Amino acid sequence: MMQHGFLRVAAATPVVRVGDPASNAERTLDLLRRAADDAVAVAVFPELGLTGYTCGDLFGQPVLLRAARQALLDLAMASADVYPGVAVVGLPLLVDDQLFNCAAVLHRGRVLGVVPKSYLPNYKEFYEARWFAPAAQARGADVVLGDRAVPFGTGLLFAATDVEGLVLGVEICEDLWGPVPPSSVQAQAGATLLVNLSASNDLIGKAGYRRQLVVSQSGRCVAAYVYASCGVHESTTDVVFGGHCLIAENGVLLEESPRFRREATLTIADVDLERLQVDRARTTSFGQGNLYQGDARIFATIDFTLGANAFRRPADDLRRKIDAHPFVPKGPERARELADRCEEIFHLQVAGLARRLEQIGTPPVAIGVSGGLDSTLALLVACKTMDVLGVPRSRIHGLTMPGFGTSPKTRGNAHDLMRQLGVASREIDIRPLCLAEMRALGHAPFGLPLDGDDVDSLTAKMRQVPRDARKDLTFENIQARMRTQLLMNTGFVVGTGDVSELALGWCTYNADHMSMYNPNVSIPKTLVKFLVVWAAENEFAGEVRATLLDIGNTVISPELLPTDADGTITQSTEEALGPYEVLDFFLFHFLRYSAPPAKILFLAGHAAFSRRYAPEDLRRWLAQFLRRFFANQFKRSALPDGPKVGSVSLSPRGDWRMPSDGHVEQWLRNLDDA
Repeated sequence: MMQHGFLRVAAATPVVRVGDPASNAERTLDLLRRAADDAVAVAVFPELGLTGYTCGDLFGQPVLLRAARQALLDLAMASADVYPGVAVVGLPLLVDDQLFNCAAVLHRGRVLGVVPKSYLPNYKEFYEARWFAPAAQARGADVVLGDRAVPFGTGLLFAATDVEGLVLGVEICEDLWGPVPPSSVQAQAGATLLVNLSASNDLIGKAGYRRQLVVSQSGRCVAAYVYASCGVHESTTDVVFGGHCLIAENGVLLEESPRFRREATLTIADVDLERLQVDRARTTSFGQGNLYQGDARIFATIDFTLGANAFRRPADDLRRKIDAHPFVPKGPERARELADRCEEIFHLQVAGLARRLEQIGTPPVAIGVSGGLDSTLALLVACKTMDVLGVPRSRIHGLTMPGFGTSPKTRGNAHDLMRQLGVASREIDIRPLCLAEMRALGHAPFGLPLDGDDVDSLTAKMRQVPRDARKDLTFENIQARMRTQLLMNTGFVVGTGDVSELALGWCTYNADHMSMYNPNVSIPKTLVKFLVVWAAENEFAGEVRATLLDIGNTVISPELLPTDADGTITQSTEEALGPYEVLDFFLFHFLRYSAPPAKILFLAGHAAFSRRYAPEDLRRWLAQFLRRFFANQFKRSALPDGPKVGSVSLSPRGDWRMPSDGHVEQWLRNLDDA
């Protein structure tokens, strides 16, 4: 796992006996044994977990404080034999005649450092300033534990020398609620894994706010964030604790514990340190925190060797949900999110096209309508755009241009859709025009002579050619460019191609590759299909809805190669390139997270679709994706304008600037090593 940048972390809530450090150390050790069995590399425990948070004035008793200090030393020594990772535990420590609420970082029998709490809540049910001093009042830079001085203070980071990207920053409960959390400054100084030892009591609605706070802080800091809170056995007097544990990464909640459990809990997730490093490097503003750069320089880094070999685990043991369809959220719990996303994308497309048409005086709009997914979505956007601008839909000139590979199904759907939407429609059979061009070029498609044949008899002969012999790129390109030529001479051309096709170069240069504005340009194929279905169910009704749903179930094809005699489509894009759900998965991780091919293959093996596809097919499709992506940058370098609607875009003016003549070999070697 670590070779792909993953690190297993846990938030732990032990069953605490308030005021009994020795017992709590044993219970902490029990959870560390469980963590070791689960190959957890970093385990985080609650605030003041060795004594219990609710000791009150008992914190002023030397008996409790000495017992807590001894429990820490005993735990450090005992854990060396049972847990090879890093443990972060909470306790009160007397330092320079002041009592601090502290987090101690343990590793292989040693206390690496101690971090005191910065912000002390002293309002409503909280009364910490009665017992503790804030970190700012600390005088010394170390604390003696046993027979050695240990680094002490808020300016500590803990960096693994043998795990790339693992830098640990520590804060305690209220620190996160402050206007400038210590974790923000720690992240600026290089911390990628932020941990919070907490004792946050539960109130109506507080869990939702706590979750939002943790998730948003992980996103703001471009970091992983592990939050561990004390459980129900700390409940006393007027407060109840639920043991709410959370693990988030860069704005995404990875794992969350159920609350109010009476047994000890261990909440585990695998965080992706490599992804965090990529996002930080890409987000140039992250390193520009000038306001805090002075503070960031005062951090001391404590190095330690994690011992990565101690955390090896089977390749199929990944504690992290890998979304097989990152562009299209799945599941009933995400239905509302998906509907909102579709509505937003559709309005982004309409707003972009409307602004362009406004600028040039709302000219007649030309769009090629094939009866396929992409042209259908573009036509729906064009119709809604005209509605928004108060322009009649008859200003849209829809052209369906059947060729040698057009099926009766798609042709019929194209005509039905244009009629139902009320756009101006026309059919132009491009076969005679293409035949004239092939004759002028002296090109014989599939080796068939062209002399003396009319277009219908030639089409019939083409359908007799065996499927595996129907290969002729010139034949396909002539049809694609003929359609674009007709459109360009009709009006302002609205493009239809999507970002998946652009990534793969599955478009003909200066044909379907070109338009005057393309509302689909940053939408992946899997989302195009869903948007068409969403529009059918939410934006249109009656006959239009039925036609849209039928289009949603049509085989994805450019329809440039002849159909069979019965009109069956013979050219399937997914048979040639691989399933679009897999290709879009590759595209998302390659572009959004710059994931190496070996890691993409690893993630694909953990996605839901991996049960439907053989590993060797996933590998083959990924290799082909890489080859095509590198070979077709020249097409992407000459794209028309179009709206960016998501985090993945291939616009040469915005998100993706790549040399047209780059070499793919290094990426293929990385895949071969997987």
